[in-house]
This record gives sequence, structure tokens and C-alpha cells, in this order.
Amino acid sequence: MTSNTCLCPTTRARRDLRRIEFFQGTLDSTSEITDARIFDTTLRDGEQSPRTSFNYEDKREIAAVLDEMGTHVIEAGFPVNSDAEFEAVRDIAEASHVTTCGLARVVEKDIEAALDSGVDMVHTFVSTSDVQLQDSMHATRQEALASAVESVERIKEAGAECMFSPMDATRTSEDFLIEVIEETSEAGADWINIPDTCGVATPRRFYDLIEIVDSHTDAFIDVHTHDDFGFASANAISGFEAGASQSQVSVNGIGERAGNAAYEEVVMALESLYDVNTGIDTTRITELSRLVEEKSDIPVPANKPIVGRNAFSHESGIHAAGVIENSDTFEPGVMTPEMVGAERELVLGKHTGAHSVRERLVDAGYAPTDAEVREVTRRVKEFGAEKQQVTMSELERFAQEVGVDEESEEVRA
Repeated sequence: MTSNTCLCPTTRARRDLRRIEFFQGTLDSTSEITDARIFDTTLRDGEQSPRTSFNYEDKREIAAVLDEMGTHVIEAGFPVNSDAEFEAVRDIAEASHVTTCGLARVVEKDIEAALDSGVDMVHTFVSTSDVQLQDSMHATRQEALASAVESVERIKEAGAECMFSPMDATRTSEDFLIEVIEETSEAGADWINIPDTCGVATPRRFYDLIEIVDSHTDAFIDVHTHDDFGFASANAISGFEAGASQSQVSVNGIGERAGNAAYEEVVMALESLYDVNTGIDTTRITELSRLVEEKSDIPVPANKPIVGRNAFSHESGIHAAGVIENSDTFEPGVMTPEMVGAERELVLGKHTGAHSVRERLVDAGYAPTDAEVREVTRRVKEFGAEKQQVTMSELERFAQEVGVDEESEEVRA
């Protein structure tokens, strides 16, 4: 298996510096997961987001950043889909240093297109739930199983790494799922991916399922979780805790319907909460998120974990005062904005306190008295209460109206 061990030294040093302080309380263990790999499907499942399409240049640009960051596997696309898709997948495979993957149904033309594209891994899949077999695939269980085994054997004969997915695994009969897993494992599958295709798993149930799968295969286990009920990232982590080696994710969580487990959430949970060295350069996570936001035209919500504009922003007076004194007071402590290439922001508004106002005034070159800080704070709160954005220009206007003196050049020096 491809392994990437490059990690920004400053990131690792910062994470370990005070780690013990944050896990001496109720969260006193980071040993549940020791190793974890990331399989990025932004260019395949992510592109299947409604109203989203990446062109050739978009795909190459996103893949290049994923590659440079040390992402373990890049699922570059679905080669059989079109000539343009085949070309993009082929060129990404040629240019990337990490493992590249192409998707294929258990259909001969799909398998051959993926193999011809030059990817390192072919990810082949077939539905295994009765509802999809009957009303989507129009096939029997045994027909699906035979096609799966034949496809795995063809991929292995060609010398490629093989991942097999029983699609809709979480809504599949357990007995049949085990049968499919055992047969495809015997056929030579290197990876068994367990997809929660319709996002119905919960963390505890998914953990139990992965334990069952692990007891029926010698292949590595990969998980693919969807976010229909908001459990995608939690289920991915639960899969790791149960013994999975890898999780499929997409940047900003984009994908079918409500999307997938988010790259940034899963990576930072592994790095910061479980102390796992993924080998991924986390300092480029914000840059990657903004790139995918631009190319996909799917806005990142302000409150999105890790990469939302509010993720490291503070307005509440108590919180801002604490953060000014020590950022670990009202931030996770084991994850800082610098670790993901972001910046901390003290936001001025209705909930702003005097500490934050004083900090911003001093940063702007003013030397306010306590009384002046109180008066400027009152004006900031009133302005913010009217749902007005309190910009630095507004703050400086308030300072001038109150008569706050600017700090002298001699004092500044």
C-alpha cells in the first residue's frame, strides 16, 4: 500500500506541545486509532453533487493540491463516463505521486476503461441491497455476486490494486453481505469498501458492522459514509475505531444529496483528537477548501467545522476576553487556526466585550483610556444590535467621535 509520511514539522510540534493538558479530564484516551489513511473522492462522488461539474483544468488543479498535501488515494473519476473524463483521469494518474483510483461498475467496458486510464487502483462496485437490486439494477443476488467476483478477478489479472464495494451495504441483508465480502475477498480484492450509500448508519451500528466485516475478510477495510442525517464524519471515525484502515472523504463534504464525510473534519479529528500522524500537510486544508468551493460553486457555510469563516472567530465578550488571554480557553487547544492554514478573528458586534474592543483599538494604533473603551464598546454593541456589520472603519469612526488619542510614534517604537 502507498504510504505518505511527510508532515509539516511545525504542525506536529504544535500539536504535541500541550496535548497532555487536554486529555487529562473526561477525554483521557487517544489510543483508539493508531493508523489511518485518507481516500479522497472529491473528483468523483464530490462532482456528483447536484448542479456541480468540474472541467479538465478544475480536476487537474484540485488533484495537484491533494497530491502535494500527501492524500493517500485520489479517486480521479469515472473513466468510462466520457472521453473528457477518461483524459482527465489518465493525466491525473500520470502526474500524481500518490495512489490514483478510477471507478468502474461490474461491467467489462467500465473495468477496461479504468485499467486503460493507467490508475493504480480500480474501484468496482455493485448494488447488494434488495431494493437496489430489484428496482435499480434489475438483477438477482446471484447475478450481482457473479459479476462482482468476475470483475475483481479481471482487475487482479491486469496487475492493478482492487477495491470492491457492495453498494448500499448498510441496507443489505447481513447474510448476503457476508457472502459477497467472502467471495470477493477470495477472488483477490485488496480492499473491501463498506458504503453507507443512503446515509442511514449511526456511529454505534456502523462500528458493529465494520467489526463483522473485519471478521470475514483478510482484505483492508475502507468506509464510505454519507451525511443524510449528519453522521458522515462521525461514522467514518467510528469505522476507524472498529478496525477500518481507510475512509473515503470529500473536500467540504460535497457529494450526492447531503454529501460525504468531509476531508477536513476527518483528517483533523484523526490528527488532533486521536493523535494520528496521517502524513497529510494540514496547513493547506483551508486553501484546498477555498479551491473546491470556487470550482464546485457550493458555498461553505460560515459555521462549517474547520473551514467555515466562523470556525476560529469570536464575538462573545467572555469568549473573546478568554481567547485574548490564552486562545486555548475557548478553542479546542489541540487544533489551532495555524494548523489548517486559517487565521483567528475577533469579530465586533452586539456581543462584543471591552477586552476585544481594547485589543482592536490598540492594534489600530490608538491608546484608549478605560472610560473611552467603555464608550466605544457601548457604540459597537448598539450598532451591532441593529444588525449592522462593525468594520474597522466603523470602529475608528467611533474612536474619533469619542476622542480617543492615537498612540504616539515614540510609544509605538
